[in-house]
Amino acid sequence: MYRRTTTLLALGLVGQMMTVPFALAGESGGKTAQQYMVDVTEPNPPWTGPTTGPAAQKGKSIVYVSADQRNGGALGVADGVQEAASAIGWTVRVLDGQGTVSGRSTALQQAIALKPDGIVLGTVDAKEQAELIRQAADAGIKIVGWHSVTKPGPSAEYKLFNNIATDPLEVAKAAATFAVTDSDGKAGVVIFTDSTYAIAIAKSDAMAAVIKACSGCKVLSVEDTPLAEASTRMPQLTTSLLQRFGNQWTYALSINDLTFDFMSASLSSAGIAQDGYPRNVSAGDGSEAAFQRIRTKFYQSGTVAEPLHLHGWQAVDELNRAFAGQPASGFSAQVHLVIPKNISSDGGPKNIYDPENGYRAVYTRIWKGR
Repeated sequence: MYRRTTTLLALGLVGQMMTVPFALAGESGGKTAQQYMVDVTEPNPPWTGPTTGPAAQKGKSIVYVSADQRNGGALGVADGVQEAASAIGWTVRVLDGQGTVSGRSTALQQAIALKPDGIVLGTVDAKEQAELIRQAADAGIKIVGWHSVTKPGPSAEYKLFNNIATDPLEVAKAAATFAVTDSDGKAGVVIFTDSTYAIAIAKSDAMAAVIKACSGCKVLSVEDTPLAEASTRMPQLTTSLLQRFGNQWTYALSINDLTFDFMSASLSSAGIAQDGYPRNVSAGDGSEAAFQRIRTKFYQSGTVAEPLHLHGWQAVDELNRAFAGQPASGFSAQVHLVIPKNISSDGGPKNIYDPENGYRAVYTRIWKGR
C-alpha cells in the first residue's frame, strides 16, 4: 500500500489530504477512499435542500437560454425548468445557442428582447457573455445560471442571482477517486477538458490533482478539445491516444459525457473490449447515452451525474426567491456517482439521475405557501 500523502490544494480544500490509494484524510472520521466511494454511490440520498421560502410570485415569464441543446446536461435542465414552470404557473421559452459563441450571443440577445422577468442560463459561460448578461441585469431581468461560473452560489461579478451546480470540485474528486480506487492506485489517466468553459478547466485541474496525489497513478495527458466539436475530433483523437500510450492508458476522465459519445467506434476498431481498458468516467451531467453505456458496460464505467431535473426545479425556485426580494437558498446538491451497481435506482431506469427524495413535492409545498 502506498503511504505518501499529498495536499490537494488544487481542490481548494486546504488541509484536506489524500493518502493514496486508500485513505482520504481530512474526511469525517478519517474516511478511506473506499468509504468515500460508498457514500457517493449510495442510492436514495436524502433531501438536503430548502423546506421554506416565498410563495409563488404570480404571472412571471422566463426564458431558458441553452448553450447547446445537444448537450445532455443543458437539455435535462431545460426539461426540469419547463416542468417546474408549469407547476408554479409561469410561462417559459427555450432558446438554443447551438454550441457556438455566436449562437449563444444570439440566443441571449433574443431572450433580452422578449423582456422576460427572468432568464436561466444553461451552461452559458458568464465570462464569455458578460456584456449581454450585464445588459439583461440592467434591464431588471433576474438571472440564474446553471454551470455558468466555476462555483455554486450568487455571483455579484457576473450579475447572477445564483449559479446552480453540484460543487464541481467535489464532482471532479468523485470521478478521479473512482479511477484511483478501481485501479488499486495504478491508474494511467487521460483527462479531457474544454477551455471554452471556466467550469471545465476547474474540474479537469481538480481531477488532475487527485490523480497526481496518487503515487502509483499517472496523468498521461490533458487534452483540451471543444465539446461542440466532439463528433469530429474524438474518433481520431482516441485512435491517436491509443497509439501514443498503448496499455499505459487505463482510465479516461472527462468533464462531460459528450466526450464518450464518439469514442466507442475507435476503441472497438482497436480491439478494446467494451468492458475493458481504458475505462471511461465522466465528471459531469449524466446524459441518457451515458446511462445506456454504463448499464450495458459499453465503453463507460461511471458518470458523476447531476440531478438535472432537480436543478431545473431549483432554478425556478431561485428565480421565485429573487422575484420575492429574498436571498438565494444556498442549496447545492450532493455528489452522486452512477455505476452499474446503483443504476437501477434514482431514475436510472429512465436514463437520468433523478433523486427519489421527494424534491418536487417539497418545492410545490413551498410555492403553495404551506
